[in-house]
Amino acid sequence: MRVPGLAAAFGLLAGAVLTVPAAAQNFGRIGGVAVDARPLQAYARGPQTEALRADLTEALRRSFSDRIVRGGPTLVVRVSGLSLTPYAGGEGFGRGGSLGGGGATDYLDGEALLVGRGGEILARHPQLSALPASSGGAWYDPASERRRVAALAEHYAQWLRRRLPAQ
Repeated sequence: MRVPGLAAAFGLLAGAVLTVPAAAQNFGRIGGVAVDARPLQAYARGPQTEALRADLTEALRRSFSDRIVRGGPTLVVRVSGLSLTPYAGGEGFGRGGSLGGGGATDYLDGEALLVGRGGEILARHPQLSALPASSGGAWYDPASERRRVAALAEHYAQWLRRRLPAQ
């Protein structure tokens, strides 16, 4: 039995799936990195937003250092969300009694854009990073929240490097 509609739909789906890696490959060589954290400033996260911008910029420079070439397009990460969950330690037992299940999670949401010299967007890649809220160390340490932001920035940059293959 032949189903023409199904075959056409599968062909479109296959074409769409095959174009995703090609777009991702455009991220091979870059001229530099930048972080746009302005969307977070709307949520009154002043010092935390600046810390994230600085941490993520440095993490991206380290992660993509071997891909930076003079005159290439700029890799811009536009950060759209930062969520640091209240963390009071001891994530406890998850389902089935196993340690480490269910706990609090921090998130960093954004989109990597490859921006040409004229400001045109050449490629884009959305990404969400998630880490346990315990990534900043002891919850009662005043520096814990700052370390959580730094850990999210590093995690985001390293995964972005993995997800955007060189040409």
